[in-house]
Amino acid sequence: MIQINDALLNEIGLGALPQEERRGLLNHIYETLELRVGMRLADQMTNEQLDEFEKYFEARDDKGAFSWLETNFPNYKDIVQQEFDKLKAEVAQSAPQILSASQNAQAQVPQSMAPIQPLQPSQQPYTAPPNPGMGQAQAPPPQPPQPFQQPFPQPNPPADLPGSGSQPPASNPL
Repeated sequence: MIQINDALLNEIGLGALPQEERRGLLNHIYETLELRVGMRLADQMTNEQLDEFEKYFEARDDKGAFSWLETNFPNYKDIVQQEFDKLKAEVAQSAPQILSASQNAQAQVPQSMAPIQPLQPSQQPYTAPPNPGMGQAQAPPPQPPQPFQQPFPQPNPPADLPGSGSQPPASNPL
């Protein structure tokens, strides 16, 4: 059974990361695994199968999607395990660089937290440029349609991190 949690980070040498960085890395591992598995499965699907599976995804029917995967791709759990093993090895290989970058970032924090100096009389305060649509909410630019990204539905992203207030699922279908 695949567990994406603090125990995984300890296993691959990243248990010393600060809490916020561990959480971010666990989410990144989860999303990367999901993407890689999805790409491998999509490569094996016909267009009709992709359309059929996408209907479960759009309906947020996790149970139906898992049932469909088990029927049409009974080896999907093997694919998940293979991709997880590859990803875990890649992250473990990069562990020294990840820890070094984290330590360097932490060492720079105190320098960037120097006390704020008051404005001197000769300095001009910052003035924001005028907003022509003042008072009018502007819609964000339209986003292009998202490609099929979720390889299979997941009950929840990693939730067993300290302070998250929830317990990990009893079993992860990954």
